[in-house]
Amino acid sequence: MFKKYAALTLVVAAAALAACGGNGGGAASGAATSYVLPGMGDLKFTATLPNGTSSTVSEELPGEGIGTVKDSHWQATLGGYTQQQFAQALGFPTGTTITIQNISKSNSHTLNVVKKIKGPPAKFPSSPTLSQSPSGGPLQKGYASGVIKPGASVTVTLSKAGNYLIGCAFHYHEGMQDVIVVKAHATPGPQGTPPA
Repeated sequence: MFKKYAALTLVVAAAALAACGGNGGGAASGAATSYVLPGMGDLKFTATLPNGTSSTVSEELPGEGIGTVKDSHWQATLGGYTQQQFAQALGFPTGTTITIQNISKSNSHTLNVVKKIKGPPAKFPSSPTLSQSPSGGPLQKGYASGVIKPGASVTVTLSKAGNYLIGCAFHYHEGMQDVIVVKAHATPGPQGTPPA
C-alpha cells in the first residue's frame, strides 16, 4: 500500500512539473490529461491544466516610482499602472486573468473602469464617481477592484474585449489614469520614465 501512495505522490509531482514547465506562466492548454500509474492500472488521475493566460498589473502613485508616459497613440498622459516597470498603456488578450498588485509601501489604491471607449483619444472625465467597494465580476464598464492595501492584490478576468479608461478612486486627480486594451494579440504600450 505504501508503494502505491509513494508512486502516486511521485506521479502527481511529475504531472505538476509538466503542467507548469515550458510555458513560463503564459498560455496553456485547457485540455484534461489522464495519467495511469506505472504497474497500477487500477489507479488513474486526471489533471486539468489552466485555461488561458495570466499576468500582473502593478500600481502605485506615479511619484512613488512608476512615473507617467505621454502616450501619442492615446493622446493622453498615462500613469500609475504598468505591466512591466514604469507607467504604460496596458494590453491583454481576451480571456486573460490579471492580478492587480499594489506595490506601494504606504498608499491604498483601486482599479476602477471609468468608461469604455471605441478608440483614441483617451478623454478622461474630469470628475468621475469611482467606488471604493468591489464590484466583482469580469472587467467591464462599472468594474471596481475595491480597496487594495499596500502589498495586497486582487484578481479579475478580462473576458470582454474593448478599450477601458481606468483610474484609482483615491488618486485619480494625482495622475493615476490609464488605458487597458482587451483584444486578441494586445500588448502593452511603451513605458514612461521614472520620476526625478
